[in-house]
Amino acid sequence: MSRQVSKGFPVRHLKTIVTAAALALGTAAFGQGAEVALGGLRQDPGLPVEVTSDNLRVDQSDGSATFSGNVLVSQGEMRLTAGEVEVIYAPIGGRIAELRATGGVTLVAGEEAAESQEAVYTIDSGEVVMTGDVVLTQGANALSSNRLTLDLTEGTGVMEGRVRTVFQTGGD
Repeated sequence: MSRQVSKGFPVRHLKTIVTAAALALGTAAFGQGAEVALGGLRQDPGLPVEVTSDNLRVDQSDGSATFSGNVLVSQGEMRLTAGEVEVIYAPIGGRIAELRATGGVTLVAGEEAAESQEAVYTIDSGEVVMTGDVVLTQGANALSSNRLTLDLTEGTGVMEGRVRTVFQTGGD
């Protein structure tokens, strides 16, 4: 049986609340940013990229292709959905250099998911920068901010701009 601090509040939850408060204060002290570990959003950027959509527009003059309508980008276990994705090809070699997603972006891998208004995925570096009303969920926990920069090769991310965190304590 756990000890009670006050009406119905078990002492064992105090550690969780103190830790959450310390994280929140630490976040505010470091320029409104937070670094997060992302085991599920780890990805090998060398894997093939598959894109499906309702429409495709190709612009030969600038070497871009724009997929629109129910866009799904797959790479390994990672899935990105958006209203529109512009594919930027490298000037030499014709390989994909960058994906620019807009129109409600969702990036999912394993039990982790991130949502934003826009995202830019630089393939060679494995970096994804998500901007605009960013929400990152890890299981039952959620973080929100204005910007999330993911390093898919390392499985880490940095949230910037008024970070808000909700921790689920799981208690009884």
